[in-house]
Amino acid sequence: MRLGNLWGSPLAVVLFGVVLAGVWTLGYGASKTAADASPKTPAAIDETAVLKAVRSPERMGPKLLEPPPSDKLGLDIAIEDRDGRSMKALHEALARAEAGKGQARLVFYGASHVASDLFTGYIRRELQSRYGDAGHGFVVPVHPWRTYRHRDINIESDGKRWETHRIRVGDSEVELVGLAGVAMTSKLSGSFGAVSTTEDNEQGRNADFFELYYLEHPRGGDMDVLIDGRRARRISTRASKVSTAYATFRVPDAGHRFEIRTLSRRPVWLFGVAVERDKPGVIVDTLGINGSRARYQLLWNERIYREHLQRRNPDLVVLAYGTNEAGDESPLEDYENDLRAVVKRMRDTVPDASCLLIGPSDRPIQVEERVFEDRTRTAHLIEVQHRVALEHGCGFFDLVAFQGGSLSMVQWAANDPAYASQDHIHYTRLGYQRLGEVLLSALLDGMPESGTPESTTSLEPVDAGAPDEPESLGESPAK
Repeated sequence: MRLGNLWGSPLAVVLFGVVLAGVWTLGYGASKTAADASPKTPAAIDETAVLKAVRSPERMGPKLLEPPPSDKLGLDIAIEDRDGRSMKALHEALARAEAGKGQARLVFYGASHVASDLFTGYIRRELQSRYGDAGHGFVVPVHPWRTYRHRDINIESDGKRWETHRIRVGDSEVELVGLAGVAMTSKLSGSFGAVSTTEDNEQGRNADFFELYYLEHPRGGDMDVLIDGRRARRISTRASKVSTAYATFRVPDAGHRFEIRTLSRRPVWLFGVAVERDKPGVIVDTLGINGSRARYQLLWNERIYREHLQRRNPDLVVLAYGTNEAGDESPLEDYENDLRAVVKRMRDTVPDASCLLIGPSDRPIQVEERVFEDRTRTAHLIEVQHRVALEHGCGFFDLVAFQGGSLSMVQWAANDPAYASQDHIHYTRLGYQRLGEVLLSALLDGMPESGTPESTTSLEPVDAGAPDEPESLGESPAK
């Protein structure tokens, strides 16, 4: 809903009072609205529902950082947490980067909202422009799906010659996937994947450090690593037992193309490559998987997950799930137990990092042509995520509140220009840009304007043990 045009109405008095109180809560009760309402005329707001939500004894909701804008959709809301300190580790890392004394590392997990690298790409650009460009971050050098992309880095591959390993709906077996929840294998000679720095944007032009994450195993094949067209190293992935492995490459700080190419019919197993610079600044890892759910992380090999995440040494870990779960029918109790296990594992793995849960976006149900009904399960997921986040000392960012409340997706899709696509699930580039703007402000809210606090967090990777051996490294069943 667009709220900017309501100032001066009786309802505005109520809303203004809410803002003065420092909170903003939106009702999530079931309702219906027509999708053909004029984008210039916001649908009516149920004042009773707003007041009831504000008075909720369980959760007041996020405060407004800025008054509702009159020229754009999306509310400038804050992160909710229990003591206002959930972003402390991130703020300290950014202060060190600003002072030229270290790097700030952010890791974003999630589903398609994250996988697009649109709002995360905006955050990467903005943070790097303010605090320094320390490199693009972690990327899979082979397309795990056709639309896989990152902003400010180029990816090339013959993806059809590779097999993608990832968790999908209905899977119950643990997979040997890595940091990004994905692994790529090829048993064909000459299969390739490559990443190259951008030439189109101020950030992402240079790199001086590449680190390849891969798997050694008894049937492992060979591969060449080429940098700028020249072979830098030949790597054998064959070993007596299954274990994670890494190959690092230091090059002049400039634009580069990093390529891997298989050499035999024995399987090569890749997790990804880190593209960085040995200088103070910000690194943002975008690790989204289309269609993913939070519980899928429990089927990622735990030893590999912990080792890889510790190696990235993040100052902030973000879990942005829930939109897909809003369409599921699993019991909420099971969802909460799984989410709690996911968050606990992450917190145990990198206990010094800040953490943030981003809730589901509004996902209305179309009941007839141009008529939509609120999906009430979304509100239940929001309450679960809020509760779990605060229990574990994380922050929570409410996407539905950011959009303007339940059924706001209808307005976002109907607006001119559109902020959401006609599937009423995903945002447009404009919508993701707006999310990036608001989330960035929320992440930086409360950060000291000056000062360079010392940090005891090491910038060196933390070693961990090898993963458990799988029963077989043969071809995975089709999924």
